[in-house]
Amino acid sequence: MSHRLIPSSARESFGGVADAFVDYTEQVLFGDLWRREQLSLRDRSLLTVSALVAGGTPEQLPFHLRLAQENGLSREELAEAITHLAFYAGWPRAANALTVLRQVLESQQPVE
Repeated sequence: MSHRLIPSSARESFGGVADAFVDYTEQVLFGDLWRREQLSLRDRSLLTVSALVAGGTPEQLPFHLRLAQENGLSREELAEAITHLAFYAGWPRAANALTVLRQVLESQQPVE
């Protein structure tokens, strides 16, 4: 199973301020960890979305929800995973994540 390179916005967001953080993000996180073949990109995305929801960190969710879709998770699977997490990670965290999911999905709607 071949893993493609995951693009990161770390350089645009943090370059010049935290260059080591950018390097770790590009080389270690997305350059090594995400490319390991023991888990599929789909599985890694599901784990990452789950961790972000459980940790109550919705700021990173838009990027990872879009990436999860690119990695093969459907909108229904993402909604179901977040609904499932409501009972383990907390209702407010799941509600916040579902709000972010709605925003991501609405931003993908074709303009008529």
